Amino acid sequence: MANAQQTPVLPGELGDVPGWFPPLDQTLFTWFLHRQEARGLRGDLLELGAYLGKSAILLGRHLRPDETFTVCDLFESDAPDGANQAEASKSYASLTRQAFERNYLSFHDTLPRVVQGPSSVITAEVGAGTCRFVHIDASHLYEHVYDDIGAARDLLVPDGIVVLDDFRSEHTPGVSVAAWEAVLNRGLRPVCLSTQKLYGTWGEPAAVQEELLAVFRAREDCGVSVQDAAGHRLVRFRSHGMRPPEFPRSRHYAEPVPVPASARPPLRSRSRRLAVELLPPIVTRAVRRARRPRPGGPRTRSFPRP
Repeated sequence: MANAQQTPVLPGELGDVPGWFPPLDQTLFTWFLHRQEARGLRGDLLELGAYLGKSAILLGRHLRPDETFTVCDLFESDAPDGANQAEASKSYASLTRQAFERNYLSFHDTLPRVVQGPSSVITAEVGAGTCRFVHIDASHLYEHVYDDIGAARDLLVPDGIVVLDDFRSEHTPGVSVAAWEAVLNRGLRPVCLSTQKLYGTWGEPAAVQEELLAVFRAREDCGVSVQDAAGHRLVRFRSHGMRPPEFPRSRHYAEPVPVPASARPPLRSRSRRLAVELLPPIVTRAVRRARRPRPGGPRTRSFPRP
């Protein structure tokens, strides 16, 4: 058992990397990044809080040769204050920089620039006005998220995109307060909302919202709603069975071994499958007992005709 625990599981596909990155957000990340590239928007990429690398791996695919991708995370380092340390110990005790790098290098040849430390150091590590896309998923404590949003405002190029994770999760009220405070008082303009993330800009969101609506309203796997609140147009997307966008497999991917037909379990008839799925368990068990052969007697009881 000890050897099994020490052997890392290498991901074959992006879906094999642990983390909270639903297909809807994978699709939105890809859409925003492709739009920036198509319009020639230059700038670096930044992620605050990487966990085991799932979203960073996707971001790294969109890095152009003259750009820098920076990832900032505590990993196994000590947090700067007691509240942050308690949060890290509770939710990310098993997170290590080695695990992140192992996952990332499964899909890419080189690592991003890694800043191991609290997100508060990022403005000293990344130049002002240099980033086109910033993903904030570090501490969930209000004071830290407030500062991370301020850092993103300083680091983004005009019309750059910031993404705030967990802005509406029940266990992260500090993120919600910081996010909507930024919208109401700090100039952040919502572009769209997913189930987990708020996508915003300090630029003008109208044009990108129209493009988003045209694309996602045409999809059958996405629900779309638009509301107005406090002078902001809120475009909300919800997945209806959406699948993640195509993504290259890792260097460790192995084709699944086909199972011979002789080794497969026998298929139930359609009527038996429906009975198992639809009948109450107590009825299903009674039918099975009745069908069992009785010692010394016939399989089923016969009754004389009247």
